[in-house]
Amino acid sequence: MWPALMRALNMKSEQRAGSAGLSPIEDVIADARDGKLFILVDDEDRENEGDLCIIGEWADAAAINFMAKYGRGLICLALSRARTEALGLSL
Repeated sequence: MWPALMRALNMKSEQRAGSAGLSPIEDVIADARDGKLFILVDDEDRENEGDLCIIGEWADAAAINFMAKYGRGLICLALSRARTEALGLSL
């Protein structure tokens, strides 16, 4: 389904460090607009970890299942106050 992402997730950290490295932000933005999952990483001096991300309108059952199966962490969703009120969710 997401072969390039699967290859990246299956690499050992030493392999990733020696690979092509981080994608230019323009490529990440283009992938996000196309509905692709992407890994957003923080600074290596911070937690030095990555998060699987997808734009909300593209977050279908297959994407969420992939994140749950391979990401193995929390799945979070950012919602505006207006959207939470429209959905009847209390903050």
